[in-house]
Amino acid sequence: MAMAYEKLKLHITPEKFYVEACDDGAEDVLAVDRVSTEVTLTVKKNVPPSAVTRPIYGILGTIRLVAGMYLIVITRRKKVGDLLNHSVWKATDFDIISYKRTMLHLTDIQLQVNKAFLAMIGHALSMDGFYFSTSYDLTHTLQRLSNTSPEFQDMSLLERADQRFVWNGHLLREFSAQPEIQKFAIPVVHGFIAIHLCSINGKYFDWVLLSRRSCFRAGVRYYVRGIDSEGHAANFVETEQIVHYNGNKASFVQTRGSIPFFWSQRPNLKYKPKPQINKVVNHMDGFQRHFDSQIISYGKQVVLNLVNQKGSEKPLEQAFAKMVSCLGNRMVRYIAFDFHKECSRMRWDRLQILVNQVAEIQDDFGYFLVDSEGKVVTPQDGIFRSNCMDCLDRTNVVQSLLARRSLQVQLQRLGVLHVGQRIEEQAEFEKVYKNAWADNANACAKQYAGTGALKTDFTRTGKRTQWGLVMDGWNSLIRYYKNNFYDGFRQDSIDLFLGNYSVEEADSAHPLHVQADWKFLALPIIMVVAFSMCIICLLMAGDTWTETLAYVLFWGTASIGTGTIILYNGKDFVDSPKLVQKEKMD
Repeated sequence: MAMAYEKLKLHITPEKFYVEACDDGAEDVLAVDRVSTEVTLTVKKNVPPSAVTRPIYGILGTIRLVAGMYLIVITRRKKVGDLLNHSVWKATDFDIISYKRTMLHLTDIQLQVNKAFLAMIGHALSMDGFYFSTSYDLTHTLQRLSNTSPEFQDMSLLERADQRFVWNGHLLREFSAQPEIQKFAIPVVHGFIAIHLCSINGKYFDWVLLSRRSCFRAGVRYYVRGIDSEGHAANFVETEQIVHYNGNKASFVQTRGSIPFFWSQRPNLKYKPKPQINKVVNHMDGFQRHFDSQIISYGKQVVLNLVNQKGSEKPLEQAFAKMVSCLGNRMVRYIAFDFHKECSRMRWDRLQILVNQVAEIQDDFGYFLVDSEGKVVTPQDGIFRSNCMDCLDRTNVVQSLLARRSLQVQLQRLGVLHVGQRIEEQAEFEKVYKNAWADNANACAKQYAGTGALKTDFTRTGKRTQWGLVMDGWNSLIRYYKNNFYDGFRQDSIDLFLGNYSVEEADSAHPLHVQADWKFLALPIIMVVAFSMCIICLLMAGDTWTETLAYVLFWGTASIGTGTIILYNGKDFVDSPKLVQKEKMD
């Protein structure tokens, strides 16, 4: 299989960047012209000895901002483990290097805008969860990799990657156009990877949990919901659980993704904005595209819809059920499970109702298994597509239960578990298993909602706790703040990084300079002053109680009045994206 270079050195001169391959026997050097931006191959002897040299661990790609082109490189990495004897790394630090040696060609406004765009790229890179391997294709499941041609095996990692999961695909567009330089290009996935060497009954095996976030319709919680016209669902994540024992490899794959029709839930300062189903579009076209592509990728689909069947979530559940019925495709089956109702008053043991309900289907779908000689023993014939509103907390809990059930069967078949033994009884492994699934929940939640996941106390310990409820309340408050006052910037960062918005060099016509309306500053100040005066009047009583009451009523009315106006105009006060195209905003 074609591999990417693992050991690299970056040499910087005023005219060029040189990226030298330092793997054994490698002679290639990538030359990037800082003026023409041309990328070519050269040899080591052409690197000037005067160049400033530093080690790097990969090229993330290039991006055009107002000041011109920038090179983004990986400067630090941390080893996650070995996946089927291939090193897997987490990228932990990056550098964004300008092709231009000075910024003198920019006006003050252009400098300001360029700085804002750089901050966005910096924020996108600070999102935890970028992983890569120079010798293993992290973008494909074991089953997809086993079903390939010899030509596929000879392709570069970039060329053969599943584009849904290559988060630096836009940044590597120049590399995609030049096959001869693709050994310098590393596809980077975003999500979560845990690799553990485990032991049960004295038998050692690798247990891997790998979540790949799709870069199509990617974004943050309230600004990206539902699907786009191509059928790509928001917050779509493919999660694969892998077991490697004595050369045998088993894999169980599940997916999660937003309810796949056109709906939105824009922030408006309310704790839980009301979801809106788009009334003017034909939902079935995008809905069908979504499931057509899912069936091609994964086979039969069982939709596990975990949303509430009353209140504001009810119309979404009803619409989803109706569309699956109208689809009339025997490959797609719909199961609704009102998670919050069934598990109310901390009766989380009732999740077993759902697990038992789908047990026969899960046995029918099976799992992917390939023996030590590389022969496919069993394929996975179908997939569970789970969702709640955010596809985070409820979804992760259910996925971890289904994955454990599959793992139980796999470990028995491989001879790791004895007949009659259960995973739950293996205390050491159970701890590793639960913590990895809780860490997976936290990673996906931080990337989409801005905080760690809720309900992870159940995933980690198997039971719901009072402290878990307190932590869920705290995380919910932080989510509220971020979703209302920070997510516009987060969404813009992701759109810029993924190439959904392109910057024209030295362009001063940009959407970032929006003049703030007076009310955005005046009303919150008036409300804070009025509320403060109300408290002061209560603490420092006047000569008579009627005088005190009058002051309190006046300032209280002023603070409530301005607060009501702010809430009424809630959509105007939240941090909205400025770079997003219309389709994302709908």
